[in-house]
Amino acid sequence: MIRKYIVSLVISLIIIALSVSAFAKMVSVAGDNVNLRSGPGTKYSIKWKYGSGFPLKVLEEQGSWLKVEDFEGDTGWLYKNLTSTDGHMIVKVNKNQNQKINIRSGPGTTYKIVGKAYYGVVFKTIKQQNGWAHVKHDSGLEGWVERSLLWGF
Repeated sequence: MIRKYIVSLVISLIIIALSVSAFAKMVSVAGDNVNLRSGPGTKYSIKWKYGSGFPLKVLEEQGSWLKVEDFEGDTGWLYKNLTSTDGHMIVKVNKNQNQKINIRSGPGTTYKIVGKAYYGVVFKTIKQQNGWAHVKHDSGLEGWVERSLLWGF
């Protein structure tokens, strides 16, 4: 009887752990030229500088610092107060190509193209629906992008 209970408890804990990892915490950069550092503190070297809205996945927290990963798999540490929970997405396709993705007036390929964007362009997320993301760029351009072309939340 106790053995069944322990096995059941272990299986439940594994399922919970997998569920939590499937819903990784995401943040976006709050500010311009925010330093990604090699460790959790200002004494560590700067690896990258991120612009406002850049989406990041949180891997770990240590005090006031977050260990994060960007859409290209680069990792480092960011001061927690320089992040936001406002959703943002970045174009993840067509790296090193001179091709743009389409931004449409509605969530589907039959809608009119209202703009285009290159790899690495960041958008604020307005909402997501049926495999599409309604996004807005700082320039004011607003529209829908197929979700599979974007990374973020």
